[in-house]
Amino acid sequence: MDEDQPIKPANILNIVAINQGRRELTRGISKIRALNPADVESLLKDGHYLVDARSSAAWGAGHVEGSLNVQMSSPEFEQRVGWVVPDDSPIILLTHKDDEAQSCLYDMGFIGLDQFVVGFLEGGLPAWMNSGRPVQTTPQLDVFTLNERMSSNGLRVLDAREQDEWDDGHIDGAVMMPYTRLAPQLGKAPRFDELNLEKDASIAVTCATGNRSSTAISLMLREGYTRLYNVTGGMEAWGNARLPMVDATGAACSLG
Repeated sequence: MDEDQPIKPANILNIVAINQGRRELTRGISKIRALNPADVESLLKDGHYLVDARSSAAWGAGHVEGSLNVQMSSPEFEQRVGWVVPDDSPIILLTHKDDEAQSCLYDMGFIGLDQFVVGFLEGGLPAWMNSGRPVQTTPQLDVFTLNERMSSNGLRVLDAREQDEWDDGHIDGAVMMPYTRLAPQLGKAPRFDELNLEKDASIAVTCATGNRSSTAISLMLREGYTRLYNVTGGMEAWGNARLPMVDATGAACSLG
């Protein structure tokens, strides 16, 4: 992995355009447009990105194929959307409650992403399902089951945190790849070829708490990975359970 090369900030082209005065920062946020399932399905076929802003557990229980899970509960919500959605791409939002879509639009306005939101799925996932359209699920895996399955079933582990978090403590034998590197960067393709994980392998994805890992999984599903599990509670839960981990030198350690 080319760690010495900087990766782009989220939504960099849009931010540069705003800073240079070529694109105005939104003055006030307009009311977000409601879309029905047929609208959303058509727009997805045209290359729009569906950002599902619900919790990782809700997304795992059922989501629209190809959607990107970026939780609106995160204080970094708009930055994370900017990381995973290619610059200037049209965006559709899906939230638990309809009025939450307006809140997402407001937050995205801080970095100019609101200008690319074409609307939200009115009625959320229930409306999509009630229209007879299919959903995918992503199983959630607790840390005790993960520890057992690593030993008996050869389950692989992908850690989607940043380098400094990994250095402080990680699961021995895991593969490290920050979720931001699984999305297109300015001038660089996603780095799936550096994972050395087969697309049909059973892979448990973890992060600090189970949110970024769900985002990583949504990117991996779009790439064709098929047997993915989100680790609930992430490395915080692993550490609290006093399960074994190692630091950057390979020495046994504990978080906190």
